[in-house]
Amino acid sequence: MRIFYILFIACMAMQASYAQQLEGRIADARTREALPGVSINLTAAGKGCTSNAQGHYVLPAPAANDSLKISYVGYITLKIPASAAVQTPVIYLEASSTNLNEIVVSSSREKQYRTEVPVAISTISPQTLQETKATTLDKVLNKVSGVYMVDLGNEQHTMAIRQPIGYKSLFLYLEDGIPIRTVGDFNHNALIEINMAALRNIEVIRGPASSLYGSEAVGGAVNFITAVPTLVPTAKVQLEASNWGYKRTDFSVSDTKGKVGFLVGGYYADQRNGYMDHSDFHKLALTARADVQLNEKNKWTTAATLVNYKTDQTGGLDSAHFFAKDYRNFQTFSYREVKALRIRSTLDHEWDSRNHTSVTAFFRHSTIGQNPFYAIRDVRNTLKARGEINSDAFYSYGIIAQHKKDFDWKNASLIAGVSADYSPATYNANYIDIDKDAAGYYVGYRLTDSVLTNYRVGLLNTAAYTQFSFMPLANMRIVAALRYDRMDYDFNNYLPPSAFTGAPSERNNFNALTPKLGLTYNLQHNRGLYANYSKGFAPPNISELYRGVKVPVLKSANYNNYEAGGWFGFAQNKGYVDVSVYLMKGSNEIVSVRTADGSYENQNAGATTHRGIEWNARYTPLRSVFIRTSGTYASHIFDAYTENGKTYDHNAMNGAPKWITNTELTWKPSLLRGFRIGGEWQHISGYYMDAANTAWYDGYDLFNIRAGYQWKGFECWLNCMNAGDRLYATTAEKSAYGKSYRVGPRQTFNFGVAYTFTGKR
Repeated sequence: MRIFYILFIACMAMQASYAQQLEGRIADARTREALPGVSINLTAAGKGCTSNAQGHYVLPAPAANDSLKISYVGYITLKIPASAAVQTPVIYLEASSTNLNEIVVSSSREKQYRTEVPVAISTISPQTLQETKATTLDKVLNKVSGVYMVDLGNEQHTMAIRQPIGYKSLFLYLEDGIPIRTVGDFNHNALIEINMAALRNIEVIRGPASSLYGSEAVGGAVNFITAVPTLVPTAKVQLEASNWGYKRTDFSVSDTKGKVGFLVGGYYADQRNGYMDHSDFHKLALTARADVQLNEKNKWTTAATLVNYKTDQTGGLDSAHFFAKDYRNFQTFSYREVKALRIRSTLDHEWDSRNHTSVTAFFRHSTIGQNPFYAIRDVRNTLKARGEINSDAFYSYGIIAQHKKDFDWKNASLIAGVSADYSPATYNANYIDIDKDAAGYYVGYRLTDSVLTNYRVGLLNTAAYTQFSFMPLANMRIVAALRYDRMDYDFNNYLPPSAFTGAPSERNNFNALTPKLGLTYNLQHNRGLYANYSKGFAPPNISELYRGVKVPVLKSANYNNYEAGGWFGFAQNKGYVDVSVYLMKGSNEIVSVRTADGSYENQNAGATTHRGIEWNARYTPLRSVFIRTSGTYASHIFDAYTENGKTYDHNAMNGAPKWITNTELTWKPSLLRGFRIGGEWQHISGYYMDAANTAWYDGYDLFNIRAGYQWKGFECWLNCMNAGDRLYATTAEKSAYGKSYRVGPRQTFNFGVAYTFTGKR
């Protein structure tokens, strides 16, 4: 009996202790993810705490009339009665749409305030992703200043960030800080392999980021950050369709139980019978993620993404077809097929408040098979043509280890890391014989036994990098970074070497030392300045180095970038503007040069200058009205360039619009909560279609309208893209074969409905 009384008294004491505490969890109102590091304070008692890695907080029992003040960088500060907090196990914070001092991770692979980063970096928020209802990534990325993601149809694309529209390996695409594709095997269509339905947000670094990420991060780096498991049970299903035969289904399921959180999400898209002939496609994308909070100091995250994609290739139209709005496609059998799998596993360890280590192991596999329209060449004076069916594939096995240490001296911190990536890659191409009709349409082909290309390259990329930052003055932070990369190419040609089949089997290596030096100065009141110098480099791709050459003699292209900028809040934090100006000079750029015997070969014969100004502004004049504008004014010049035996020094680069702007006005009436309607204006100014500056494209203006309504878990929306049904080209080029225009999408209506279930646990 005595033992029973002792246990009873102990239980009552524990209950009394529990009653003397206020505890709960903090989560993002839109993503439902736990928010660590949130400040929670009892205003009357003067006591506070911060939420832990799982968003959990504990405070002493509050007085009856006390209140909670909950604040977190990038979120709207919330004040609620303490009595209400007792009845609310999960408190949700709303992200601020006009707060510049948000948290970013792409500039150092560690969480930092945006205002401590001396680079031009922009974030596409979860709110923007969810409200835009984009069917392709360009519809959100083109909202970022200085970015023009070119729509080539059916999620195919190329990019222009501080560079003209082009197809070279000058942009690095990452998923959670890991390159989507291996170094040396760049593909301008790499973002086909992204699962749009599993994204939390996107961060875009403009300008070279090679000091952290290595090669190809020249014009910019785009980091796609996957969604994290939700704090409470969540399930979502979304259906949409367009007037041009596009249909798509999205889904996601997520929850956290104890120390384990999981998320599964994806989408299936299908296009049939569009406005242009031979333009069908389908895509399946799936992502699974598990986060395990082993304890307060250790977190283990594993994620996998699978993509299966196939599309018809449309190619461009000649002038007659384009301006006549004749959407019949010259191609009737060309296609692109992509299969990709990426797996990463990361262990994060907090040694103490000043030391953090992260180790990531990853695996990648990608195969791109195609019958490309751009490989088709007519046989003169016949109704015949030649082409090829090719396949490009690689496997990757890699590891990235990074440690960060903070110091008492001058608020200093040191980041050091190493990485290794081994990626065996293969490429083969078979000749096909093509039939053409009298009207110029390619109507069929026959396979042959002729093998055009067949090789394997063992790609090994090893790197070490470091970054040191400190505050010599109260409001000034200096950041210095340095990275060393070595890339080894082990090339094996399975065919007799020739000017077409490729170079003899051999080994090549490239190395680069890329520094960065920058500073930020905080002027207080949400205002500040930054400046930096950075260097970028791009080694030759496999196809540039080995395919169609007798001897591989190329060097890495180098770029020196100088920039300065600032951010300025105004109107009592109802708005802000950030501005950057830059000058970037490229040397040893790889161009195709015509030799004395009439053949072509790649040479380091190019030099360019890129300069411009970029801006991004947001303003909320009324609680229900949101205004955003972003853009760039830039000049891209050939300092030295030879093409087809002709020199075009000091010409404007082709495919380089001077003005790129995107402006949006959104209204969310307070009298109709949950409703939104917005208009968007995209402007692309004119540009030269060729390096000789003999042909000009006038550019275009597009107007898009988006409307949506959300009530509890239900949501519906209607987007009208290209509201004026304007005829425009996403790219316009002139070559020896004539002018070619890639037709932009016609007026398109997308209607969708969604339902989200959110549990209350």
